[in-house]
Amino acid sequence: MIQFNLLPDVKIEYLKARYRQRIAVSVSIVVSSFFLVVLVLLIVFVKVAQPQQMSSVSKDIENQTKEINKVEDLNKILTVQNQLKSLPELHDNKAITSRLFDYLKQVTPAQSTISDVTLDLEAGTLSIQGNADSLSTVNKFADTLKFTTFKSGGADKKEGDAFSNVVLSNFTVSGSTGQPQQQNKAVSYTLNFSFDPTIFQNVKNDEGKSAEVTLTVPNKITTRSTLGQPSVLFDSQPTQNVGGGN
Repeated sequence: MIQFNLLPDVKIEYLKARYRQRIAVSVSIVVSSFFLVVLVLLIVFVKVAQPQQMSSVSKDIENQTKEINKVEDLNKILTVQNQLKSLPELHDNKAITSRLFDYLKQVTPAQSTISDVTLDLEAGTLSIQGNADSLSTVNKFADTLKFTTFKSGGADKKEGDAFSNVVLSNFTVSGSTGQPQQQNKAVSYTLNFSFDPTIFQNVKNDEGKSAEVTLTVPNKITTRSTLGQPSVLFDSQPTQNVGGGN
C-alpha cells in the first residue's frame, strides 16, 4: 500500500507549533495549579492553624504558670538558688579577719596590752585601745605599725606597707598611785590607722590554692614575736583614780 503526504511543509510546521504550544500551556497550568495549592495551604496555616497553635501554647504557658504559682514560698526558693550560685564568688572575695589576731601578736610590744579593737573593712581602718607601761612603749608601737611591711604569696604577688596614716589620737598617763596592779598600766592609749586591704584578702596562688600573706616587722622593735614571750595580749582598761594624783 502506497501513501502520499499531500500536506505542504508550512502546514506541517504549523501543526507542530500548535502541538508544542498545547504542551507549554498544559505544563504552565500544572505548575500554576501547584503553586496555587501551596499558596492556599500557607493562607490556611497562617489564618487558621497558626492562631490555634499560638492559642494552645498560650494556654499551656498559663497552666504552667498557675502550677508554679501554687508552689509555696516560690520567691524565697528562687532567691536561695541565686544566692547559692553566688556563694563561691562570695567565698573567694570574703575578708579573712581571723588573721587580725596573728597580726596583733606580731606588732604589739611586749610591754603593752590591748583592751579594744575596732576593724572597719569598708573604710579600711583599724582602731586599737589599750594600756602600756610608758609613753615610750606606745611610741614604739606606733613606729612598729608605720614600718611594718607585707608580702602576698598569691598569683598577683604584692608587697608594701601594711599600715599607714598611723595616729596616736588619744593617750592618758595615770598618776603615781603605788598600787602594784597599775604599775604596768601607766598609760592608756588609742591608735588609729589604715591598712592595706591585701592583708585580709583571700589570695590564690598559681595553682588556685589559698596563699599566705606575711608581715615583716622591724627587728629593732621588741614585740612579742621577737621576744617570744607568751604574755597576755588583751586586757581591760585600768580604773582611773579620782584625785589621787599629785
